[in-house]
Amino acid sequence: MKNILSESGPGPWLPREVQLQRMKNVIREELTENQRCMLNQYYFEKKTMTQIARERGVHVSTVSRTIQRAERRLRKFLRY
Repeated sequence: MKNILSESGPGPWLPREVQLQRMKNVIREELTENQRCMLNQYYFEKKTMTQIARERGVHVSTVSRTIQRAERRLRKFLRY
């Protein structure tokens, strides 16, 4: 996933604290519980998609699709 919390590059950037707060709000309000949980496990707990799939009793492709949909939704709502 592209780093959306960058402070360099073209365009007007919000302060990092504001960006983090916006991201937390979008995650809390716009993602399903399943999407939130899988994103957390994948990005913050550093689990592989195979580990997540095994724990949840689903196929790896289901985990992959869920994470991709969550990422798309985050990008959509974090745009200006």
